[in-house]
Amino acid sequence: MRKDVRILLVGEPKVGKTSLIMSLVSEEFPDEVPLRAEEITIPADVTPERVPTHIVDYSEAEQSDEQLYQEISKANVICIVYSVNNKKSIEKVTSHWIPLINDRTDKDSRVPLILVGNKSDLVEHSSMETILPIMNQYSEIETCVECSAKNLKNISELFYYAQKAVLHPTGPLYCPEEKEMKSSCVKALTRIFKISDLDNDGILNDNELNFFQRTCFNMPLAPQALEDVKNVVRRNMTDGVKDNGLTLKGFLFLHTLFIQRGRHETTWTVLRRFGYDDDLELTQEYLFPLLKIPPDCTTELNHNAYLFLQSVFDKHDKDRDCALSPDELKDLFKVFPYMPWGPDVNNTVCTNEQGWITYQGYLSQWTLTTYLDVQRCLEYLGYLGYSIIHEQESQAAAITVTRNKRIDLQKKQTQRNVFRCNILGARGSGKSGFLQAFLGRNLARQRRIREEHKSYYAISTAYVYGQEKYLLLHEVLPDFDFLSEADLACDVVCLVYDISNPRSFEYCAKAYKKYFMDSKTPCMIIATKSDLHEVRQHYSLSPLDFCRKHKLHPPQPFTCNTADAPNKDIYTKLTTMAMYPHAKLCCMCACNRCTFCICQNLLNCELLRSVRTKLYGAVLNRHMTQTDLKNSTFWLRASVGATVFAVLGFAMYKALLKQR
Repeated sequence: MRKDVRILLVGEPKVGKTSLIMSLVSEEFPDEVPLRAEEITIPADVTPERVPTHIVDYSEAEQSDEQLYQEISKANVICIVYSVNNKKSIEKVTSHWIPLINDRTDKDSRVPLILVGNKSDLVEHSSMETILPIMNQYSEIETCVECSAKNLKNISELFYYAQKAVLHPTGPLYCPEEKEMKSSCVKALTRIFKISDLDNDGILNDNELNFFQRTCFNMPLAPQALEDVKNVVRRNMTDGVKDNGLTLKGFLFLHTLFIQRGRHETTWTVLRRFGYDDDLELTQEYLFPLLKIPPDCTTELNHNAYLFLQSVFDKHDKDRDCALSPDELKDLFKVFPYMPWGPDVNNTVCTNEQGWITYQGYLSQWTLTTYLDVQRCLEYLGYLGYSIIHEQESQAAAITVTRNKRIDLQKKQTQRNVFRCNILGARGSGKSGFLQAFLGRNLARQRRIREEHKSYYAISTAYVYGQEKYLLLHEVLPDFDFLSEADLACDVVCLVYDISNPRSFEYCAKAYKKYFMDSKTPCMIIATKSDLHEVRQHYSLSPLDFCRKHKLHPPQPFTCNTADAPNKDIYTKLTTMAMYPHAKLCCMCACNRCTFCICQNLLNCELLRSVRTKLYGAVLNRHMTQTDLKNSTFWLRASVGATVFAVLGFAMYKALLKQR
C-alpha cells in the first residue's frame, strides 16, 4: 500500500474547491474564503485508512498553467469539482478538465478521478442523471459525490473516497464495460486460491476458508457466516460450491461481487496480503526480502523450510508414487509466472526409471538453488506463499546463513549440511560420467541424455557417520588458465583423469600444483574408466607416486560402466573429506601421520582398529559391533601384533644406529 496519498482539487472558479478543504479542516463553513487554501497534511492516525493525506488546492487566479501541470503530475487522485446549480461548470468537466488531465498523464497509468458536485444545499434535485453518462464514458472516474461545504454534507466521505480511489483503485481489478474482473486480477486471485487450497483438491473447505480469513483479516469466520457466504454463491451460480466447499469459480465470483458493490478494499486487502502491488505484480519487497550474507558463509534451508517443501510435494504428488510426473510438476508451478525448472534439472538430481523427479531429487534441487542462488530461492518461496502459510514476516525466515568457514576450521567441526565438490579434469576424462553416477545412472543410462539437457551440477545425499548431508558436485570447464575464484571456491576438490588416456593425468598434476598445493582445500584424485586397460601416463611421476609425494590419498579407481547403479562409496569419502578438512587421510596414504580416519573403511589391521577405537570411540563405535569388542581372539591378535611392531621398531632403531 502507498505510504501517503496526494489529493488535488481542480475545477472552474467559484465552484467551492477552497470551501470544501476549509470545511473539512475546521468542521465549519468559513466566513471568509481565500482565493486558494495552502497545502494541508492530515496525519495518518485521523484518517480511516491510516495513511497520511496531502490535500492540494488549485486557483486559476493565483497559479499558472505550468504550476497546474506540475500538480497534476504529482497527484495520486484528482477531484474535479463542479457546482450542481451551474450547468456550465458541469459541461467543463468533459470539455476541459478530463481532456486536460488525460493529456498530462500516461495512458497506461491514468490517475483516478472523483467527480464532486458541490453546493447541493442550493438545489432540490440531483445532478446524477447528468453525471452518470459521463462516468460510463470515462473508466478513470472512480465515483461521484454530491456534497455541501456549507452544510458539511459528505465532506468527510468525499476525502475518504479520494483516499480509497488511490489505495483501493477499481481500474486494475474490474472492467465496467464488460462487467467482469480483468484478467490480471483473475490470475492473481487464482494463485491465491491455489496457495490457500492446502490439500490441492480444488475446493476451499471450512478449515481452509478460516485459515484464509485469519491470514488476510486477522479473524476467523463464524460458522453461520461461512454458511451465509456459501449460500450467496449457491444462489448465483451452480458450480460455485462443491462438497460444501468453495470452488475457484465461487471464489472469483465473491470478489467480483465485492468490487461491484464498492467493497474494493476487501479484494485489495487479500491481494496485498499475498504480495501484490497496485499493478497486480508481486512486489520486490515481497519476493526479495533483505538477507545479509557475510563473506565465506553459505546459505541453506532450515527445518521449517524443508517441512513446507515436503507439504508442497505431498500436495501435488496425487498418485503417491514419491515422484512428480510432468503434469504434477506443471500443476505445482502454476503459481509461478514462468516454469522455473528446465530439462537440465532432471539430470541434476535423482529421478525414477521414468525420468520423473523423485522426492529426494525435489528436495535436492531446492537445496541446490538455495546454495547457489539464494535470491532465486527466496523468489520461488514467495511464489509458493511460504511466509503466508508458515505465518512468517518473510521467506527469509526459511534460510539459514552458516557461520564463516574459517571458524569451522578453527573449531574442527562444522554445522553445515551442504558441501561443494568441484570436479576438474581434462576433456574426455569422465567428469560428466562421475556426476551422473552420483545420481545412480550407469553408462548405458547416461548415453540417453541429450546434449542440450546436460547439467554441470549434480546433488544428492550422502551419509557420514549416520548423518545425512548434501554433496553438491560441480563440473568445472577445463580451461586451465582461466579458472576463476568461483571455480576454486569449494569444500573438496576432485581431480579426474582417464586411465586409458596417457595425457589425461598431466592436467590433474598441473592443476593441483598451481591451485591447490598450498591451499587448505582437501583434494582427491579419481582414476576413471577403471574397467578399461590402464596405460602409462606421460608425466614425470606416475599418479601413485605423485600422490605419495604430495601426501594425497592414492588414486581412487572408478567406473560407471556397470550393469547396475555405480558404487557410491567414493562420494561418501568426498563428503567426509569436506566435513573434516583438517583431518589427515587414513593410513592408506602411507604418510604415517594419520590423526583421524576419514575414509570410513575399516582396515584389516586389528591393532590399528583397537587404538583408533580408544581415541575416537564416539565416532568409530558406530562401525563396530559389540561382538567384535568382546571377542577374546581379537585381543590376542592385538597383543601379538603389538609385540611384533615393537620388535620390528627396536630392530630398525639398532640398524639406524649402526649406520651412523
